[in-house]
Amino acid sequence: MEQRRQRPPRAVLWGIGVGLVVLVLLGAGVLTGFGPQLRLDRAASVAFYVGDHRSLLVDRVLHLLTAPGYAWFRFLVFLPVVVWLIVRRAVWTTVWVLVAIGLISPITTGIKDLVGRVRPQFAHGGALDHSKSFPSGHASGIATMVVVALVLGWPFWSRTVRRVALVIGVLAIVVVGLSRMWLGVHYLSDVVAGWALGVAWTLAVAAAFGAFPGGRAALPARGGRPARERESA
Repeated sequence: MEQRRQRPPRAVLWGIGVGLVVLVLLGAGVLTGFGPQLRLDRAASVAFYVGDHRSLLVDRVLHLLTAPGYAWFRFLVFLPVVVWLIVRRAVWTTVWVLVAIGLISPITTGIKDLVGRVRPQFAHGGALDHSKSFPSGHASGIATMVVVALVLGWPFWSRTVRRVALVIGVLAIVVVGLSRMWLGVHYLSDVVAGWALGVAWTLAVAAAFGAFPGGRAALPARGGRPARERESA
């Protein structure tokens, strides 16, 4: 029973802390009109925006790249995972995954309303979307999805699989975030803040529910021990 009260890894606590600091500092910069940050945002938004007169093909490709940031995409991806967890009677694992995936959107929306930042006013970009800009919901959503997947699978994967999964996950996070700037609907600090929020939120939920090895919400092994235990045996 003592194992189930283990503290989360130090790297997890650092991830939560750094993510929150980045989110707060960037949000404060927007609210106070911090000049260097706003100038960088404007310059980056102009540099990354693909233009008001992009072709239909380019537009469709960009919307395809940004799709993993939508809430419906997250639920579609994790629905079979949740069903599998329920079949395995992994109740606490199911709960923490649902909380992390299900609440990131309303939390992001709440921060958007609090900060109240207007989107970049490109004619075929942010000017078409009247919702608020900071932080990016797509960026926070994809970061949440990737971190949930990594937390679930990490103890059971070999070192090679971990490296591959980490590279793919980081690439997905970066591409979805950049796609919001290519489409002209977010500033750079919106995207970075979204990444920070998604990572910090997911790690915090995982830590609170005990989703790391030894915790009550850790994914239970079947047919053997997690990869980390097998490697150290």
